Amino acid sequence: MRCLALNASYEPLTLVPVRRALRLVIDGKAEIVEAEGDHVIRSEWLHIPRPAVIRLIRFVHVPRRFRRQVTNTFLFARDDYRCQYCQRTQADLRHRECLTRDHLVPLSRGGENTWANVVTACSRCNTRKGNRLAEECGMRPIVAPQEPHFVHLAWAVRRLSSIQSKYIRMFYGKDALQALSGL
Repeated sequence: MRCLALNASYEPLTLVPVRRALRLVIDGKAEIVEAEGDHVIRSEWLHIPRPAVIRLIRFVHVPRRFRRQVTNTFLFARDDYRCQYCQRTQADLRHRECLTRDHLVPLSRGGENTWANVVTACSRCNTRKGNRLAEECGMRPIVAPQEPHFVHLAWAVRRLSSIQSKYIRMFYGKDALQALSGL
């Protein structure tokens, strides 16, 4: 179980391990907003409720356009763990096939490792496309790639508890959670 960390403004920042959340609380850098049921963390001198949501005491500036680095974990989550050319999932793949990262404009042809240039592809489709542009081999991704909001990625990769999702809903609105439920 991880703990949702909120900025001083209640903006969701990230999920942190409970141990890190406790360290922030003990150091006076954060406060517990919501505890996880009746669970208590005990030490020789302290009894602290196990945090589900913490809030930083001091505001931390986060750049307006938060850019998450492209990793396979986040890429596959964005594309719903599905090849964007043939629509097969990991469960549909044969022995020794796997999901891979495909660059629409290959790196060797000046492409970049950005959200708008990468899609999830099964190894068969990625090999078939090779070092060509998608148009050159008649392959087009089902969905045009775009940079996802980090909340979508956090939801797709890690399951939030109902307590934690309440704060996502509070800050981003109920429409954000409805969009996330489709992932």
